[in-house]
Amino acid sequence: MISKYLISIPHHDISDKGVIHDTETKLKVGVVDLYKTGFEPKKGEVHYFVSDTDNDVLLAFETDGYKKAHKNLLILDMIAHYCVYLGFAGAIIHAKFPVIRLN
Repeated sequence: MISKYLISIPHHDISDKGVIHDTETKLKVGVVDLYKTGFEPKKGEVHYFVSDTDNDVLLAFETDGYKKAHKNLLILDMIAHYCVYLGFAGAIIHAKFPVIRLN
C-alpha cells in the first residue's frame, strides 16, 4: 500500500518529535509525546491531541506552516494515518487538551 503521507520518526522513538508530511500540499504536522516533553502551542498553527489509554499514549499534533487553504479534514486524516501506522487502534482525536481519567 502506498501512502500519500510520509512519516519521519527520529531515533526509533515512535511517538516523540515525529513529523507527518503531506507530499501534495507540503503541509507538515509535528508530533510531541506529552508524557515525555512539554508542549507550548504556537500561534497561527492548528493543534489536535490524541489519547489512547490502551497504549498509554498522549500526543500533541501541531501544524508547521499552516495556511487557510489547508483543510482541517486533511490535518485530521494525517493524524489518523499516523495513529493507524503506529497501531494505536484505540486512539481518540481531540480538538482540545483531553481530560484523562486514571483507573
